[in-house]
Amino acid sequence: MHPSRFHRRDFLALLGSLGATALAQAVPALALAETATPEGAGASDPWMTDFDAALLRHDWSLGWRTPAGDLKGVAKVEGKFPAAVTGVLYRNGPAGHDLGGLRYHHWFDGDGMIQRFEISQDAVLHTGRFVQTDKRIAEVGQGRRLVEAFGTKLPDRIAVTSPDTLNTANTSVLLLNDELLALWEGGSAVALDPVTLATRGVKTWRPDLKAMPFSAHPRVDRDGVVWNFGVGSTKDVLIVYKIGAKGDLQRAELVPVKDVPMIHDFAMTERHLVFLMPPLVIEAERLMTSSFLDAHRWRPELGMRVLVIDKDDFGRRSEFELPAGFLFHLGNAWEDDAGQIRVNYVRADQPDFIFGDARLVMRGRYQSTPATKLAVATLDLKSGRATQEILPIEAEFPRIDYRFNGKRYRDVFHITLALDGRPGFAAVAKTNIETGANERYEYGRSRLVEEHVFVADGSGPGWLIGTSLDVTSGLTVLSCFSAADLASGPVAVATLPYALPLGFHGNFQRT
Repeated sequence: MHPSRFHRRDFLALLGSLGATALAQAVPALALAETATPEGAGASDPWMTDFDAALLRHDWSLGWRTPAGDLKGVAKVEGKFPAAVTGVLYRNGPAGHDLGGLRYHHWFDGDGMIQRFEISQDAVLHTGRFVQTDKRIAEVGQGRRLVEAFGTKLPDRIAVTSPDTLNTANTSVLLLNDELLALWEGGSAVALDPVTLATRGVKTWRPDLKAMPFSAHPRVDRDGVVWNFGVGSTKDVLIVYKIGAKGDLQRAELVPVKDVPMIHDFAMTERHLVFLMPPLVIEAERLMTSSFLDAHRWRPELGMRVLVIDKDDFGRRSEFELPAGFLFHLGNAWEDDAGQIRVNYVRADQPDFIFGDARLVMRGRYQSTPATKLAVATLDLKSGRATQEILPIEAEFPRIDYRFNGKRYRDVFHITLALDGRPGFAAVAKTNIETGANERYEYGRSRLVEEHVFVADGSGPGWLIGTSLDVTSGLTVLSCFSAADLASGPVAVATLPYALPLGFHGNFQRT
């Protein structure tokens, strides 16, 4: 189907409304419905009390402890990092979970902290700094929370004038020219100095796009062009961005999507952008009394809708439907000459994690839910048919060799092996999505494994680097593997002298 374009006047009018309080409430964060926190909760906050007690009982709860402040340290290195991995790994994640005796009620709510690992062949220097958003500066200055979070419903104490009033800059990073962008998805990217991690301020691509949603999962084409999107939940639109390799905004258009759901990630081929849309849809009238997450309703009758947008003409769009399911992350997509798009992603039957697990860990509790699995969908642009295959492989945080972005590929790197009796995964793996062949390296039960990213090495198979939290020693470890031989284990490890809070996404930059 090819809905008509928005006229420029409609675009500007809708941008204005999206930048107002209505969208400021429509930000990807999460809360627990059973616990609308009263003002002045202070030290009596049961979430804080329960979590403090859990730190003494459950070693894994260390991953959700708030650091006392910024961090700086030298890692102990065993082995030797390959020359190709000489550079910087940047990671981002929520770290500021408590303030003024009150603890957030969802993992996704915390203020963002950037981790910078400066890697040479025999040394790793680490810096961790909180992103100094306007929100964090104001709240730390007063020693208390001033606005509600993505998922914790709090009485507003200051006016919410735009999505950036709530911006936590806590999900991912993008290095673009001389700026490191800390990415959220309900509002602006926040620019940082890539060396010192000092916060420079919000990134405004164009004056009329100020404070507009900008996803935490941009896709970078092989020519350096950056594609991204934002979700206008209460207005039933996507904002689609095309940004030049030098950081210049080339296009930004609104795409109407009825019952637009919560969308965290997307994929691209050489000619198209691909959005898988789980049926978790906002009911705007609930925003007055619920957190952003709790204003959503699971509507499996809508199925998993798929929207495909032509890169050259955003008005040329196709829609498909898959069986209902939930997802956060996609690996890659490609299309053949016959007009078939294949896209892989990590699928769950229902949004159990976002409503359950990601909340309970903030209280130091664990709830077992079915592990997510790798899945591959085929979209036939000519017939309009869509099919799906679910692989019997537990997975999260899929990454690929970025040299194959938008092209045919086979290997997906991901974490795997869900732990029994505690949250998280214990292994890193490589899966051939065409044959199902899988190899993995098991860190062991004492490790909570985070996302691993691919590092190219000329025309060779490359390397995989990533972090894990050793809950027995209470230390974070950076490991490097040959991408061709994960099972043999890391060729180098760097152990920090402290534990980092568990985070989400990162990217590597060669120096």
